[in-house]
Amino acid sequence: MLRVLENLFVIPLRGLTWLGGQGTRAVAAVAFIAVAVPPLGALLRPYVTEAILGLLCISFMRVDLAALYGHLRRPALVATATVWTTIGVPLIVGLIAHATGLDRSAPGLFLALMLQSMASPMMAAPALAALMGLDATLVLVTLVTGTAVVPFTASLFASLFLGGMLSISPLVLGAKLLGILAISLFAATMIRWIFGAEAIERHKRPIDGFNIIILLIFASAIMGDVAHDFVADPLFTIGIAALAFAIYFTLLAVTTLLFRRIGHERALALGLMVSQRNLGLMLAATAGALPPTTWLYFALTQFPIHLAPYILTPIARRLTARVQTSGTAAAGGTTSSG
Repeated sequence: MLRVLENLFVIPLRGLTWLGGQGTRAVAAVAFIAVAVPPLGALLRPYVTEAILGLLCISFMRVDLAALYGHLRRPALVATATVWTTIGVPLIVGLIAHATGLDRSAPGLFLALMLQSMASPMMAAPALAALMGLDATLVLVTLVTGTAVVPFTASLFASLFLGGMLSISPLVLGAKLLGILAISLFAATMIRWIFGAEAIERHKRPIDGFNIIILLIFASAIMGDVAHDFVADPLFTIGIAALAFAIYFTLLAVTTLLFRRIGHERALALGLMVSQRNLGLMLAATAGALPPTTWLYFALTQFPIHLAPYILTPIARRLTARVQTSGTAAAGGTTSSG
């Protein structure tokens, strides 16, 4: 009987370990599975909030406190990146949308873009950065500071730009965001206290696998209607998808250029973080009470979010190798000159 119970746990653990080892390939596959199996989306849509809480909890649970404190002792870069992602991005998006009249001509799309820009970076961003070989610690620290202030900045920008477009008030939006983050942080703290940081690190691969399953739940829940929307209006759906890719890579490119002086590898890590917006957090805070166009845009943003890390990994690895080569050459030069 004991052996049977052990096997019940061993087999799923091996499966999660294998899945966690697939890295960016599994993350990319999630988006296609979510679209290819619409009934899965209908089944999982009621569990969007739970999936978001799970992703947040896993990310908080894996925070390297020593690395966090180390970066916070040098706060200038972290503060600049935090201001850019939480204030600069939504301010620029809101002003451009108003200047072009998007808020009047396509209010559902305008709402989607504003919620996207107001959102904090995805909690999975540090894990994706690590899979790509980028500076995950810098991403993590900026993510933590950005997430901490987003309930207040999101409330501010909702008041400035959205008016009555949301079904809840800006203050309630901020309060809900704060509550979701607080619950996730408390749960993660309890898990770290019960099991310990060493056990969490030791089981990194199966935790990665479990994280991918939760990503599939979330992606399926919001992408379940994409195939239907494409059949109903293919040109409109393709246009929204093209816009989602354009916004993603524009945020990535602009951020990388803005922070290029800290090194291309670290700048790309920040660019990845800024372009990976946590739309799920906004869905949870608004309880999904959003127009169809907003839902469609949110669904189609999952394609660049899941595909970009896989596409960009070769570039990231070249940059990392260049940094390591430069560091080795500098060390060799210092040794020889001594």
